[in-house]
Amino acid sequence: MATPVPKDQGERSAEQVKPLSAEEKERIRQEIWKMRRAITKGGRFRTIAGVMAKHGLLYLLTDRSMFRWIPGKRTTPEDDQELQRVGRRLRLAFEELGPTFIKLGQVLVTRQELIPEPVTAELAKLLDEVPPMPFRYMAYVMDEELPEGLATFEWIDKEPIGSASLAQVYRARLKDGRMCAVKVVRPHVGKLFQTDIAVIRKFARRVHRLLPPEWAAAVDLPGLVDDYYSSSMNELDMRVEARNMEEHGRLGEEFETIGVPEVYHATPSVLVMEYVDGWNLKEFPVDFLTFEERFERMMDLAHYYIKTFTEGYYHADPHGSNLILDRRTKKVIGIDWGMVGRLDALHTEAIFRMLLHIRLNQAEDAAEAALDIVHPTPYTDPVRLKDEIRTVFIRYVNSEQGSKYNWGNLLIQAITVAMRNYCRIPNGLALWAKGFSAAEGTARWLCPEISYHVVLESADVQILRRWLGRRFNYRANASWITEAAKLVATLPRRINKILEKLAWNDWKWVVVNRLDDDSARQLNRMVNRITLGVMASGLFVGSSLLLSFGGEQVLSVPSLRWLAVGMLWGSAVLALYVVWRVIRSKRA
Repeated sequence: MATPVPKDQGERSAEQVKPLSAEEKERIRQEIWKMRRAITKGGRFRTIAGVMAKHGLLYLLTDRSMFRWIPGKRTTPEDDQELQRVGRRLRLAFEELGPTFIKLGQVLVTRQELIPEPVTAELAKLLDEVPPMPFRYMAYVMDEELPEGLATFEWIDKEPIGSASLAQVYRARLKDGRMCAVKVVRPHVGKLFQTDIAVIRKFARRVHRLLPPEWAAAVDLPGLVDDYYSSSMNELDMRVEARNMEEHGRLGEEFETIGVPEVYHATPSVLVMEYVDGWNLKEFPVDFLTFEERFERMMDLAHYYIKTFTEGYYHADPHGSNLILDRRTKKVIGIDWGMVGRLDALHTEAIFRMLLHIRLNQAEDAAEAALDIVHPTPYTDPVRLKDEIRTVFIRYVNSEQGSKYNWGNLLIQAITVAMRNYCRIPNGLALWAKGFSAAEGTARWLCPEISYHVVLESADVQILRRWLGRRFNYRANASWITEAAKLVATLPRRINKILEKLAWNDWKWVVVNRLDDDSARQLNRMVNRITLGVMASGLFVGSSLLLSFGGEQVLSVPSLRWLAVGMLWGSAVLALYVVWRVIRSKRA
């Protein structure tokens, strides 16, 4: 979207764009209908299974040994090579399977607490640039959804300036003369996402059953798939992206050097917004901005991100390629607002409390704040967890700009330690951490002379003001007063019920013991093996008695003889099966 196109080139290609006739629209509608009709659950299941088999990945659905690589655990060079091969095969398979899996791979890259680093490093190479669909399909979508159809524009450049797996972006001019960028969702992507997600859910449930009990308690794979699906479907709705842009535009109004493109039109599949002519932050000419201008923009960007983070928002992809330096206004403009989400405000408060304590070398208090972010499970050792977190935090005190101990990496390390100790991670926290890390990287790229720690220190007052404002406002006080009033009003009645129970000697304690799903499955397997073992023993004893004490009477009757021999062989087969299952479970 940031690459400028000469005006005459755009107008030359626009001369070839004509309003679609009724016959052409009907023909394109039929072609799109055939595309969508060809996407079926059975067909996609066969395609996905075939591609996974082609790249040698189907064993991931049956081999428990893959889970021996705990994230954060030291691995040998041989392990790293094997994991790199797995990551490369996954990347090639995801690229071949299309948009759903490309986006899935990009989300998996953020889950470094779940997936070993060699795999995420390969998935980070996923190519989101794909060959564009012919312009006539996109013209049909625009003509159908925009109020005035293609007549909305004076001209449109038929060559897209961006072609990703979900959408394509075109440069155009509105009838009132304003330049604009038009983002159009590919017409078959929605059906493809819904179909693929149904198949991915099946795979996720199967893999979840293979997880060791402690990992299954900490990781909810089906829930992660559902979160991925909901966020991806929001990304496919251009109205959601338009609302994100307007909301974040309001949040950034106080910062003079940053901005958000103005939204002109938004429909489910089409977004028409202001065109930004400039360079992304990784490519702008060095002499275009003075040091003072770079410093001012870096401070505004950092304070804007901190403001949105403290409000519970996160932009999961705020890297330099999504930030354009406008050559006309010299403002930094965010152009991609698809991967935007929310995190619970209490979690964000705990994150910033943790960072502030670390800066003051208060590792014990920082560890306490970290325990407000993650959720221990029955398999978590709290003492070990706190000790490991405290050890990690000490390394990040007074860390220097550009070192590997930056604060973006700190959040990833904290999440990895929590996962290694079988804690459940709140949904969205990994994407929040990725957004924070990318924001710090952007600040370092724009003005490497200034430490991000110094920037965060300058926002202390802003952070504190927002905390206090959230804790002591009318709505927070009203909810607290309501809860207190309910407690006071119902207290006499509750005490009276307790006294009545005591008076009638009807005081009872109901204790219900419930097993978690993994323990219940383990118990069922144990009972099944014991039952099979008892059956094998019974058959062996019965056949031995018939053959030993039946004598010639049994051997002379063919049916009894075959019965005894069959029982003997049956007991042997059952015994071997039980032994095999026990050995297999030990290896897993």
